[in-house]
Amino acid sequence: MKTMAVSEFKAHALRVLDEVATSREAIIITKRGKPLAQVVPHSKPEMKPVPGKLADAFFFEKDIVAPLGEGLWEACK
Repeated sequence: MKTMAVSEFKAHALRVLDEVATSREAIIITKRGKPLAQVVPHSKPEMKPVPGKLADAFFFEKDIVAPLGEGLWEACK
């Protein structure tokens, strides 16, 4: 992984950000030789389905006619 002094990053920040975006490689920013920050390319979060996330959102009746009653069920047809 590439490293860069904070003073150099400050002087060339826009160029460095463009480089990170195109190369998709992170750069570590150092201050007096010690890691200070890491510039990483942005990535879109993946939309993965989470099992059971909507488990409590729905309530299923065993009999779909009973909640309405026989008369309303016939009217809704």
